[in-house]
Amino acid sequence: MPQHAPTARICRDCDGFAAVVITTGSLHRDGTRVTLRVTCPACKGTGTARRVRPMEVAA
Repeated sequence: MPQHAPTARICRDCDGFAAVVITTGSLHRDGTRVTLRVTCPACKGTGTARRVRPMEVAA
């Protein structure tokens, strides 16, 4: 019987790419580029989403 793989909880905002590095165009004195590291505010740089419990609806 085949085994089902668990679904990955990937962040829906960053699609799993939680951190990016952006170059500013400037250079340091040693010749390396000045960069800014930006993380996803939704998952705080983890790339995974929180497990959400289903909402109960009262009728």
